[in-house]
Amino acid sequence: MEHMSSPVKIEIKPLCLRVVSRSGRWLLQVVICMCLFSVISRGTGADPASSDKEGSPASHLPAHIRRITWFGERADWSHDGKKILFLSKTYGDVYEVEIQSGIVQPLTHHFYHGGFTRALYLANGDILLSGAMTFDAAHPHLNRREKAELWVLDRSLSKPPVPLGTKCSEGPAVSRTRMHIAWTHVSEQYPGEMPENTSRILEADIIYESGVPKLTNQRLVLDSRSLSFKCTLETQNFRPPREEELTFSAYDYQGTEVCGINLKTGKVVNYSNAPDQYDEPEGIFPDGQYTLVECDRQNRLGSGHVDLWKLKLDGSDSLERLTYFSDYAGYKSSNPVVSDDGHFMAFQMGRSKDPAGVGYGIFLYDFSKAAVARHP
Repeated sequence: MEHMSSPVKIEIKPLCLRVVSRSGRWLLQVVICMCLFSVISRGTGADPASSDKEGSPASHLPAHIRRITWFGERADWSHDGKKILFLSKTYGDVYEVEIQSGIVQPLTHHFYHGGFTRALYLANGDILLSGAMTFDAAHPHLNRREKAELWVLDRSLSKPPVPLGTKCSEGPAVSRTRMHIAWTHVSEQYPGEMPENTSRILEADIIYESGVPKLTNQRLVLDSRSLSFKCTLETQNFRPPREEELTFSAYDYQGTEVCGINLKTGKVVNYSNAPDQYDEPEGIFPDGQYTLVECDRQNRLGSGHVDLWKLKLDGSDSLERLTYFSDYAGYKSSNPVVSDDGHFMAFQMGRSKDPAGVGYGIFLYDFSKAAVARHP
């Protein structure tokens, strides 16, 4: 038998509120609890309105953001700022979009492969790829965790890529001015050589012998075991303009932190230093003073609910929020990169439920227009 509540009766008099029924008292308690939650949320810095907007952030873009592709992920800028390199999907093909015309062309259709997880422009215009030549649909993520290798694709697109003879965990770092790279190994890739649950960062030059690329001057930059805290490393960016420092992610340490290592002295600096907050460095600004960060400061819900922030690399933890995609339930913005002139940012729209790096199109952020919008 369905329970029928008695009518809610509340009498409101000047400066007085008197509840005269059980249902009314229950309703008043609910309202009071909601108000208290709102006050507490505001007091702790949480945003009670976060993730409650309806629809897609792509349908509510501000004037300084525009969409340039309706598919794809993991963008990288050409050196002249006219094109963007991106993946069709994780373990997919590599494409290039011309920003002015919107023309998209495939770069990896002329050879068979098992899909790629990264593609970045080298200083000479060739393309550094991370991926595998085989693919097992029953175990797809082995191509990301264990099998991914580094390759160089000739910019003529007339032949298959050449392997560099090393595996790569997640994204490598590529110098914008010289033929030099850094990358990460994790123990799953070299189980007989690396202790379990360890990671390491290496760097090397790329040279060409008879037109064939190869690594030289390879050296170990950082072993996770040498740190005073436990984490998993991921290479991010050489810090311009001198490139004497390399930024990296310290996964699972205090949430995840933005760190840098001096390539000459080996000194490690924690730039974000925000316990229980997710901070992952991504694209770096050409002046080297700031890096873009995937961060959940706005909601503290973890890596699936990040937006893009600008972090000053001086240890001050000075953060400026740039995007608001996570205000829409189920969405996030991620994987940003800055153009060489510092005027634009390319990034992707993601969904909270998907693995890191999965994207649904590339977007362009105009820093000049954004500045005008903040200070009209």
